Amino acid sequence: MRKYTGVVCLILLLFLISCAPVLKPEIMSSALRDISPAEIKHDPDSYRGKLFVFGGIIVSTKATAEGSLVEAIYVPVDSRGYLKDVKAADGRFLALFSKESGILDPLIFKRERQITLAGEFVSLREGKIDDMEYTYPFFKIVQIYLWPIRTEYYPIYYEPYPYWWDYPYWWHRPYYRPYWW
Repeated sequence: MRKYTGVVCLILLLFLISCAPVLKPEIMSSALRDISPAEIKHDPDSYRGKLFVFGGIIVSTKATAEGSLVEAIYVPVDSRGYLKDVKAADGRFLALFSKESGILDPLIFKRERQITLAGEFVSLREGKIDDMEYTYPFFKIVQIYLWPIRTEYYPIYYEPYPYWWDYPYWWHRPYYRPYWW
């Protein structure tokens, strides 16, 4: 039984690490998560200065004199910071990553990338979505997490026949080959 103790500890450690939140645990526990930008726009004074954790799909990132300004579509998050489903009625928000904290490169934080961020609500800002006037909730970013790009892999070639069916010498046949060969 002692020889399996190390393996069991390693498996438990990997399990605990996989359940970790994407942002700092103290931020995740103290911040508000279940309030959408649409709710903030109805009563901005009651939310001013409070810390929020939410997700988003980036619309644009701009380097400004204040710092990096991210415009994103709001996506709610679960208790670990993982994104839930997008709802059309929740709207958009603006988030500023201050110049003193660094820069969010617009080529990395580009359109359609997913983020989870902790931000302090500052105020409402006027802006435009194409030609329509829009009021954005504006946040100052405390911590941000950029989700990796998901890539889907499909098999290159599927062979429906056994290896000896269509090729006389199986040891000469390439591993992947188009079906028309």
